[in-house]
Amino acid sequence: MKSLWNDEAAAAFSDDDLGMRVYSSRLLGSDENLVMHGGGNTSVKATTNDFFGRTLKVLYVKGSGWDLETIEKPGFPAIKLQETQMLAELETLSDTDMTQQLRALMLDPSAPSPSVEAILHAILPSKFIDHTHTDAIITLSNNPQGKRILEAVFPDCLILPYVMPGFILSRQVNEAIKQNDPNHYKGVILMHHGVFTYSDEAKIAYENMIELVSRAEAYITENGTTRIATAEHEVDLLDLARIRNAVSLARGEAQLGILDQSPDAQGYSALDTVAEISSRGPITPDHVIRTKRIPVVIGAKPAEGIPEIHQYVTDYKKYFEENRTPQLQILDPAPRVGIWRNAGSIAFGSSVKECNIISDIARHTRQAVQIGESVGGWQALSEKDIFELEYWVLEQAKLGKGSASKKHHQGKVAIVTGAYSGIGKATCEALAAEGAVVVGLDINSEVVSQLGRDGMRGLECDLTDSKAITSAVDHVISLYGGLDIVVCNAGIFKAGERIEEHTELTWDQTLDINLTATQRFMTATIPYLKLGIDPSILIVGSRNYAAPGPGAAAYSVSKAGITQLARVAALELAADGIRVNIVHPDAVFDTALWTDETLASSAARYDMSVEEYKTKNLLGKTISAANVGRLLSTVASDIFTATTGAQIPIDGGSDRVI
Repeated sequence: MKSLWNDEAAAAFSDDDLGMRVYSSRLLGSDENLVMHGGGNTSVKATTNDFFGRTLKVLYVKGSGWDLETIEKPGFPAIKLQETQMLAELETLSDTDMTQQLRALMLDPSAPSPSVEAILHAILPSKFIDHTHTDAIITLSNNPQGKRILEAVFPDCLILPYVMPGFILSRQVNEAIKQNDPNHYKGVILMHHGVFTYSDEAKIAYENMIELVSRAEAYITENGTTRIATAEHEVDLLDLARIRNAVSLARGEAQLGILDQSPDAQGYSALDTVAEISSRGPITPDHVIRTKRIPVVIGAKPAEGIPEIHQYVTDYKKYFEENRTPQLQILDPAPRVGIWRNAGSIAFGSSVKECNIISDIARHTRQAVQIGESVGGWQALSEKDIFELEYWVLEQAKLGKGSASKKHHQGKVAIVTGAYSGIGKATCEALAAEGAVVVGLDINSEVVSQLGRDGMRGLECDLTDSKAITSAVDHVISLYGGLDIVVCNAGIFKAGERIEEHTELTWDQTLDINLTATQRFMTATIPYLKLGIDPSILIVGSRNYAAPGPGAAAYSVSKAGITQLARVAALELAADGIRVNIVHPDAVFDTALWTDETLASSAARYDMSVEEYKTKNLLGKTISAANVGRLLSTVASDIFTATTGAQIPIDGGSDRVI
């Protein structure tokens, strides 16, 4: 491992201890082989002035919710140093009391909570403290001969057995450094947990970490291999959707199923020994809150109902009962990682961010397991130790658990057509705001940049091309594992041609895009919707289906046609649990269908000004694309769980329809 330290860059912080702490922390955070997704922590001991101007010795320690890769000064809450050190001298300290005392010692009550390792940072005598969960050293630690190997590779380190993080670990280290002067060591290695290095100089603490990791990497190179299995196989996307469905049902809510089909993921999943070696536990117990203790291993061609998921749930409940204490309540028993034989690794989560974290941990785990096997074996912590950390209240707090912020479409996957602008774009935004991952399709290539944010993704697609439709739908399934919501919005409106003047081009184009493309898109998505969670098809109709106007024959016929199509679909798909509903907007003038010319022409037909025409409904309301988008999102939610085949106007009230 190479040092990233730059003397010139560091010189800018020569008189700024906290700035230097930020600089070297970011160096550690930039290498995922040292820390991942909020893992690891760092600190610096310094002086500052309190509210009254008195000089205080403080510990600036990484705060909860901050990531070392991007941490700033506010990510290091200041706590009183001497009082924090005194906590390590107590015989016992509950998690609740420790948390309360650490917060009471903060100079700024509004700052993030200090790391659960704050006491340990306080008692190590040096100014700068670095702590990582480096893969290489933990791989050696997770070896049947781990202690012997570590003692041979790191004679200049204090090596301690695993204990629970927090106060218990602080007590262990406190007793150890009373008997062993930490200044005689380059670092402290905690079995199955990680590494601490320390120095009065940030550069030395950082480079000692790099040196220790490099030694572990050299041992692995000399005694094992860093080569991992690779393979490439085709994937059945319907099977992926079935797996995602089974996991969602096991968890009791929609889950994304993000498949890693990389050669190393498929290579690992194809190993004959994968079911056995993957079931030994995580690299470090801290990962258990993200990935559960072990993954579920699913056969290459899953059987109906995915029995492996049901068995996993049964086994998890047994694991809980065998390790629980009376006051504990079981967490949901669904897996977070799936190893799908020959296909790769699947991360199950409620958001893309959560799945990406799980995928990263799964990738590091499979690499560490294979490397560990090559140097003598892989042996994680005991089931009991892992259980204690999984159900440790301070670990669960890291996940920000709570149902208050649960959104209607969290974990769901939606596709919206005609998504570049107007109602389509507004619908994408409304669905994403409620937690869905949304893919918007449009023939306009700028849809990619238009929707590249906030849980949305744009995809160029010509909906009159059946192959393009199939390709787009398959792409969505390969990205997220399934499909729950489809909004058929794409359409064109060419007004002003009376029937006797109607061109074939206007008629054919209008029906091809508004009606035929909608049918073909529904045909392509229905097999996946049958495996969705509370699946829903939304059709964007028009007031014209019931109250057509002159000069809009093709448009009115196409909207009447998709209305009938939706009604038939509601009848056919109800048995599969798929709801099909139609929303009929009218006078939505902030869409691409309404150009200034079209608007002026339509107003003139009614002998109205443009402003009068915009509010010619019974309520005198202006209808926006955002109004329609929010309605579509709401109809797709569980609020309308018992509604199908409905036709819902959003037009301010039309006397012609009423």
